Amino acid sequence: MSDRTGIIAHRGYNGWYPENTHRSFDEALKLDVAGVECDVNLTKDGEVVVIHDQTVDRTSDGSGAVGDMTLKELRALNVGTTEDPQRIMLLDELLDLVESYPGKQLLIETKHPSPFGARLEESVAEVLRNRQLDADPRFSLISFNPEAITRFRNLLPSLQSFLLLEPEEGLPQSREGATGFGPSIRQARSEADFFGGVECPTYVWTVNLSKDMAWCRDNGVELMATDLPELALEVLSRS
Repeated sequence: MSDRTGIIAHRGYNGWYPENTHRSFDEALKLDVAGVECDVNLTKDGEVVVIHDQTVDRTSDGSGAVGDMTLKELRALNVGTTEDPQRIMLLDELLDLVESYPGKQLLIETKHPSPFGARLEESVAEVLRNRQLDADPRFSLISFNPEAITRFRNLLPSLQSFLLLEPEEGLPQSREGATGFGPSIRQARSEADFFGGVECPTYVWTVNLSKDMAWCRDNGVELMATDLPELALEVLSRS
């Protein structure tokens, strides 16, 4: 168990700023949090971009599938607000930002099902290798897809990884080579004996209620994802 639960700002400071944007990540990294979490997909021309959905419809002023658009086409969209326009980020650009905040962590989630399959993990691994970050403990890999976790283990064996869990699928039989599990807060609380052991590091998502933040603090959760990092800092500071 960890001495202190690490706060991970989910998609950046998602509670106040548009998710997965430079603004959202930068505002989160200014806080006394352990780090941030992001989602990545591939563009038509093979670039690793930071976006949660397989389409841009929900989070931008455009429409269409990420995998059907080039980086140039995606860059033309606004993923921020009218008052504070933001452009979709490359994973490389997010890594630049995170590295400008010494000691901060980044958890990278590959989104599946992806039209590019294994190419998504291969491309993430290439980005990290090119930057000589493929054994850097500040960076972790996460996915709901067990095959993605297996690929991570083979491509980037030195990095920590968490197998994210779909609550309705029940308890997993194995970690698929991952360092630990990533249960939802509801599943973590209902199966505390399973997830709380020292042999099972946990990354719990997405924790936005004070009572759940306190539970993570009191039950040795290693990492806790939240859209409200300032509230989490307040709760975790209490004895």
